[in-house]
Amino acid sequence: MTFRQWRYSDILKISEMEKECFPQEPWSFKTLASCFGSDNFYGIIAEECGETAGYGSISLAPDTADIGNIAVAEVYRRCGAGSGILSRLTEYAGAHGAKKVFLEVRVSNSPAIAMYLKHGFKGVYARTRYYTDGEDCLVMAKEL
Repeated sequence: MTFRQWRYSDILKISEMEKECFPQEPWSFKTLASCFGSDNFYGIIAEECGETAGYGSISLAPDTADIGNIAVAEVYRRCGAGSGILSRLTEYAGAHGAKKVFLEVRVSNSPAIAMYLKHGFKGVYARTRYYTDGEDCLVMAKEL
C-alpha cells in the first residue's frame, strides 16, 4: 500500500467513498473541495494497485489539529490502510507544530475507536445527540 497527498482530481472519488462509508452524513464534493482550498488543510490517500483504498484529512491550528475524516473502502479494511492514514496525519500535525490532535467518532463505530485507542488516542468527552440521527459522538485526543 502506498500513501500520498490528496490532489484536487481525487475529490470526486473521495466524495463517492464518503457516501459509501458514511451514508448518514457524507461530506459533499463542495465541502471537500472547500477544505482542500484551505491553507490549514492536509489530506492523504492510501492506494493499492492504483485503486483508492482510503483517505483522511486533518486541519491545523497553531498548536492543535483536528482530524476531519478517515475512511477506508470495505474491501481494504483490516489491511492497515486506516492505521497508515492515521499515523501519517498525526506525524504531519506534529511536524507542523501541533501538540494535541482531536477527532470525533460515532459511539457505535467500535472498529474505529479500537484503532484510535491502539494509536494512543483517549476519550475526552461525549457530545450527546451530535449527529443528525441522534447518535452520540465521542471526542478523542492524543498528545503529541
